Amino acid sequence: MNYFSIKLESDLILRTILLIFLLLVVGFLLNNFLISLEFELIEIIINSISDAYLQVSVFVAAVLLIFYGFESLFGINLNRKLQNSGIYQVPVASALGALPGCGGAILVITQFTKGGISFGSVVAVLTSTMGDAAFLLIASEPQTGIFIIILGFVVGVMSGWFVDLTHPKNYLTPKEKNISVNNKREKEISTNFKIIWTVLIVPGLIIGIMMAFQVDVNEYFKIGSIQNIASLFGFLAGLSLIIFHLIACKGKFHKKTSLDGGSSFERTYLDTNFVTIWVVIAFLLFELIIYYTAFDLRSVFNSYVFLTPLMAVLVGFIPGCGPQIIITSTYLMGIIPLSAQIGNAISNDGDALFPVLAISPKVGLIATLYSAVPAIIVSYGYLLIFE
Repeated sequence: MNYFSIKLESDLILRTILLIFLLLVVGFLLNNFLISLEFELIEIIINSISDAYLQVSVFVAAVLLIFYGFESLFGINLNRKLQNSGIYQVPVASALGALPGCGGAILVITQFTKGGISFGSVVAVLTSTMGDAAFLLIASEPQTGIFIIILGFVVGVMSGWFVDLTHPKNYLTPKEKNISVNNKREKEISTNFKIIWTVLIVPGLIIGIMMAFQVDVNEYFKIGSIQNIASLFGFLAGLSLIIFHLIACKGKFHKKTSLDGGSSFERTYLDTNFVTIWVVIAFLLFELIIYYTAFDLRSVFNSYVFLTPLMAVLVGFIPGCGPQIIITSTYLMGIIPLSAQIGNAISNDGDALFPVLAISPKVGLIATLYSAVPAIIVSYGYLLIFE
């Protein structure tokens, strides 16, 4: 090991120690500041950000790191698999869409815009995909997440085959256009941000697991006059991830920056930050509505339970993963039933809808409407039979 390598490692260790010390100082000052305020609205905001981080973000980060790590380790040329799948093109497209995240679905859409696959495959992939909300659901309720992924795949295959059987060949296939895909990041993610993120995730995951086992973490980690240390840590960590996302997306908080490529760690970093900001929005909306209106949202949705799946399906029409993460968060909070979550999972297209809307808006609109039909049928079928 040469001198420069030793110096680089020493600098990295020193920066890590300084960052940890800085976080401890900020936490101590923030604790004293909040004790002096005793303001309920600020407490709601802090708890919402803290809960989003400790109950969701840390587990999403763990799932993403495992998923992207395996994806990188067992890399397969999915483009070639899709093109050579023949009569199995629809099941392959549906399987790619069922993969957590939007990568598989975007791959299928890109191939369609080049004229390589059928419109039924597009319907299949948009029906089966759940986008980034799948990571959130798998991290929080693995059995439910796997059930919905399998259900989405089956419904996607059936929908895609039905469309191909009832529509002429090359239906709505656009003429090939020059599509440039930027797989290079504009600049490297700051090493300091990566260090802070890692330093926060590791203890956050430990605290999150303890909370999952009903441990009173604030009492467990109480140090002298510093109260609610776990909540303060969750707030600082969650706020940091929000800031990291806003920096990466240049203020456009709805933008998913990991689509620009990167290593498994960078994709985990960027996607976790993206999911965090939307989960925080969901938590805050829920708490603030109750705070200002005294509405019990659970009882409201229970009173109109028959309309809930339809509303979730309609939210699925909105392009992007953000609104769908909010729907999944409300399901995990017990506000909406599983039937509504199923309807949204089948109807939503995640980020995969953006490229097809850019190339052929008509295709995107028709495919979205097609995916809504099985979403309504399956969600209401589950509601009537099981709920």
